[in-house]
Amino acid sequence: MGVYTIDEKVLLDAYPRFEKDKVYYENRIQRVINGFQKSFNNKNPRIFSAPGRTEIGGNHTDHQHGCVLAAAVDLDILAAALPNGTNTIRVLSEGFPPDEVNIQDLDVKEGERNTSKSLIRGVAARITELGYQLEGFDLFATSNVLKGSGLSSSAAFEVLLGTVMNGLFCKGEISPVEIARIGQYAENKYFGKMSGLMDQTASAVGGVVAIDFHNIEMPVVKKLNFHFKEWGYSLCIVDSGADHADLSDQYSAIPMEMGWVAQRLGVKVLRDADPKQFVANLAEIRSQFGDRVVFRALHFFRDNQRAIEEAQSLSQGKFHDFLSLVNESGISSLMYLQNVSVEGSVQNQEVLYALMACDILLGGKGAFRVHGGGFAGTVQAFVPNELLADFKNGMEAMVGAGSCHVLSIRMAGGVELTKEG
Repeated sequence: MGVYTIDEKVLLDAYPRFEKDKVYYENRIQRVINGFQKSFNNKNPRIFSAPGRTEIGGNHTDHQHGCVLAAAVDLDILAAALPNGTNTIRVLSEGFPPDEVNIQDLDVKEGERNTSKSLIRGVAARITELGYQLEGFDLFATSNVLKGSGLSSSAAFEVLLGTVMNGLFCKGEISPVEIARIGQYAENKYFGKMSGLMDQTASAVGGVVAIDFHNIEMPVVKKLNFHFKEWGYSLCIVDSGADHADLSDQYSAIPMEMGWVAQRLGVKVLRDADPKQFVANLAEIRSQFGDRVVFRALHFFRDNQRAIEEAQSLSQGKFHDFLSLVNESGISSLMYLQNVSVEGSVQNQEVLYALMACDILLGGKGAFRVHGGGFAGTVQAFVPNELLADFKNGMEAMVGAGSCHVLSIRMAGGVELTKEG
């Protein structure tokens, strides 16, 4: 077994604020090493990292094979791992009970639905199906990806598992996009959630990425050379404080209702539908499915195009055009997608309240929108740096202490932070 040391270049790509907060990151890396050694009585582990992600453009467009704009952020799941010479994968995430999976039994387990154990089994199963020979390994992980934040801690976990198995047993041969697809496979088939592919792709690839899912088997991924800080803006994610519990039906209704319209127009997904045909058949679609279904389909057609235009604006250095498109997307999610408030809720509309706070504090500058799946969770804001301190203080006064998180874009996706020698 070789000796592994931290790869400084990869470290800086993974943690853009490393030089500023060096002690924090060094302590965090040492914590996973110590945790691994204490838990598994083994020394000199390899270190892996997978980031959370932020959706920038294309709200609920990915599951209809549309276009999205997303980015990896500098919050991640950090892990130490090594093969253990057995047939058992042993995973211990800080603060959670341990999980064990026998790699000789990788069938779907109905009793594991909605658990991290199902994701471990699902990722291992798919990599095995691709022809790779896995072995058992030990893994100790810690995470600062905010749970329920819309930063997709589940996708980060899936990408971490794929990155670890790829590094330990597959000679790094599996591409980042394929690791994303492996994560989606595990989430859909084993975990039991019919997610799109945006979260996993943004986490696996890193940086700001424009993704076109028209060919879902081979999505087109373009990494943009763009940094918000160069334009004097910061990315903020605001936790509304809403509870995600019992919202599965609300989330699932969106792809289901969009799918109804696609089928009515003779295709499987809305990306393959003709927007002009949709408009020509509005009255009939409304009569058959109701008004909300029509609104959500219209949102798809328009936000899909906006995601394309947002990527073009960033590539061409037209940042203020980009901000206008972000605001348009936010209005569309509120009016047409209707994923800002929980159906029937009057007293508690936390996401809409957080959006209102953004509106007040930004005063017509920057941009803001609902973030991710919606209904609960977070909102996203692009804040001029001269307003950042007042924005953060005002947001935490209005929404709650610790609610406003200032993030950086991370260039690295799922990576190993160590190298041999």
